[in-house]
Amino acid sequence: MPMVPSDADLSATAQANGTTSGAKQSALSALALHWPEYLMEGAELGIFMISACVFSVLLDYPGSSVHRAIADPFLRRSLIGLAMAATAISIIYSPWGKQSGAHMNPALTLTFLRLKKIATPDALFYVTAQFLGGIAGVGIASAFLGMAVSDRAVRFAATQPGPIGWKVAFIAEVAISFILALTVLSVSNSKSLSRFTPLFAGTLIATYITFESPLSGMSMNPARSFGSAVFASSFASLWLYFVAPPIGMLLAAELFVRFRSLNAIHCAKFHHINSKRCIFRCSYQQLVGSQPLRSER
Repeated sequence: MPMVPSDADLSATAQANGTTSGAKQSALSALALHWPEYLMEGAELGIFMISACVFSVLLDYPGSSVHRAIADPFLRRSLIGLAMAATAISIIYSPWGKQSGAHMNPALTLTFLRLKKIATPDALFYVTAQFLGGIAGVGIASAFLGMAVSDRAVRFAATQPGPIGWKVAFIAEVAISFILALTVLSVSNSKSLSRFTPLFAGTLIATYITFESPLSGMSMNPARSFGSAVFASSFASLWLYFVAPPIGMLLAAELFVRFRSLNAIHCAKFHHINSKRCIFRCSYQQLVGSQPLRSER
């Protein structure tokens, strides 16, 4: 005998359908309103990956005259670190970086989602754009750099655990991601220091590439590692870069909230002292006082 659904069942089904429909509508609405920021996020990581491939070829490819001129691997790592720090800082201070917030990193976007500074649809589109941008950036670099970027010494700027092993690499990735996220949260939510957040982040990037990269390859970024892995066909250790950076950044967020508060986090942007619109759940006005800011939320 067929079961007749009760009123409660029908109500629950209708509520579930309504929730699903509402989620789809919310995602479509976010896409229609905020697609420029999504494209910016993808392009920003794409540019970062092009830069990573270019400087890796210049300094690590055995056929490069720059590589032959600089025999010391520590000095070469230091120069790559400075180049990538300059790239990141330039992107964050660029018009696109000022508008999108320049996350360029799914782990960071996930952290701001946990901190309720970004809406779920925006976070999903940001993460998607970041992964696509990472792949596109390495693809463009590969098209222009040819076999040099695929050489064993470069391998599309892929991140790999160092000779000590994956356990050390995992711990190192958690640690550097934790320090970066805690620094960004602390500095960006300081009235006197917030304008210098990109410089703090760039300094850490340069330091990490110089000193930490022999341990884990220095990723902190699942999309960055995935973009290189796709072209290098190097997936064995990719899980590490998907798991460790979010753990480190989420731990930093929890620590910040416990010692400060959720209300002490004002926005999800690296650089906010500008006239660009803000699509986040932004309360930066409370931090800077009377300074005029544009915000959609």
